Amino acid sequence: SALPHPTIQPQPQTRLQVHIVTWNVGSAVPPDDVTSLFGPHAGDGSTDMFIIGLQEMNSMINKRLKDALFHDQWSELCMDTLSRFGYVLVASQRMQGVLLLVFSKFCHLPFLRGVQTEKTRTGLGGYWGNKGGVSARMTMFGHPVCFLNCHLPAHMRNLEQRMEDFESILQQQQFDGATASGVLDHDVVFWFGDLNFRIEDYDIHVVKSAIDSNKLPLLWERDQLNIAKNSESILDGFLEGPLKFPPTYKFDVGTHRYDTSSKKRKPAWTDRILWRLRCTGSPVVQHSYRSHMGYTCSDHKPVSAVFSLHFPFKVDLPLVTLEYEKEWTKVSDATVRFTVRSSFQRSSWDWVAIYKVTVTSTLNHTVPSESIHTPLL
Repeated sequence: SALPHPTIQPQPQTRLQVHIVTWNVGSAVPPDDVTSLFGPHAGDGSTDMFIIGLQEMNSMINKRLKDALFHDQWSELCMDTLSRFGYVLVASQRMQGVLLLVFSKFCHLPFLRGVQTEKTRTGLGGYWGNKGGVSARMTMFGHPVCFLNCHLPAHMRNLEQRMEDFESILQQQQFDGATASGVLDHDVVFWFGDLNFRIEDYDIHVVKSAIDSNKLPLLWERDQLNIAKNSESILDGFLEGPLKFPPTYKFDVGTHRYDTSSKKRKPAWTDRILWRLRCTGSPVVQHSYRSHMGYTCSDHKPVSAVFSLHFPFKVDLPLVTLEYEKEWTKVSDATVRFTVRSSFQRSSWDWVAIYKVTVTSTLNHTVPSESIHTPLL
């Protein structure tokens, strides 16, 4: 188990705050600064976890080979940005152009357990990963939570294919362990990404006129996802806040203008963030749901949402506790004792990791120079 610096203790809480960002980046090079995606209070510690879902990252062969050896540019930028505020990467899953990153406050690390990731290809009949879903699941203070980032098929006519692909992703993604083996078995599921749902019936002139005159409720009524939630059983229980921001697709790259190319794609809310509760015992409150229209490097605009999770109880006793006598000023001082809770099931695979306080990731294959791993025998 990865353990935090012994001087950092988890703070008493009545809720956990989660900030989710989804963005189809259109194969773009990352901008210099993405701090605003994480809200005006990213540095004040009020957020417990940041979740980032990207779609259409550059996945050309030469780029993928480089990214296999090093972190991709987007991951590096997010880690550099959030590490300044005391957050570390605890889970990452990539499938070609689809990427999911899960960041947490350092002090929460002992209480995020059973972290697993999955991916499901749905492109070209399941053989290609340009479309599909990547997920990360874990127990947060004793409660199973799953984050699912999807890129579903494009175009107005492919509504049925979108629903079939989503159902296939839910069926194929299975996790180890007795509790919450499937995505929908978790107490809370967050589903987000470029879901590619479009606005039916109205032509492009009507849609643009509604946007210009801020008559967005007129468009909500013909949004494919809103309609499907009333008829598709696979969407039962999924909730979404009101779409009070303009459609986030499709823009001329480098501008704030909707598509002026010969294709003239109709604006649509393709980029969405939804949630689902397995029961009423773990309420979720959405505090914001917005777009970030200032970013112009992609033909999509990023979307973010802030939630608070209110759990009926909280498991906040660490499985392993580190004890040290004094600050380490020389090698001979470097002695740590640890105690293991009696309920902890020991394994030959157990290990203790001592990280620098400035560590950006707990994924041991990504921080070989920043950590020491010792078997917990």
